Amino acid sequence: MEFYLVRHGEAVSQALNGERPLTPGGRRDVERLGQGAAKRGIQPGQIFHSGLLRAQQTAEILSESLGPVEGVRESVGLRPDDDPVIAKAELESSTVSLMLVGHLPHISRLASFLVAGNADQELVQFAPATVLGLSYENCHWKILWKLTPETA
Repeated sequence: MEFYLVRHGEAVSQALNGERPLTPGGRRDVERLGQGAAKRGIQPGQIFHSGLLRAQQTAEILSESLGPVEGVRESVGLRPDDDPVIAKAELESSTVSLMLVGHLPHISRLASFLVAGNADQELVQFAPATVLGLSYENCHWKILWKLTPETA
């Protein structure tokens, strides 16, 4: 089964707005990312986000292009400093393909934990609005591809 890890789009600084919504450029990048993902046939069954505004907005924009059957919802274990063990358990128990929208350093640590078994070994650099495709088969994780607004 395929799963997708996404870093939210570019957000405004904390100094400008404490809720940190996406910038106009961040919205455009996420829209481009969603369109590129849809062209590649990416169809998550559900999109989860951390509950922080920038991740929620990213998830909702991606949902417009990808149309997850089970919709978009907030999930625990996706905030910047959360333990990757929580998200790993969610992924490995899922019966549908999931897209997780989160933040650094968590999303990078999660990818490393899944693939290498070590959250501190950085395997993938996540720029804003990056999606990483992974497969999970026979209890093994493998990176399939990486998509950015520039490559979408």
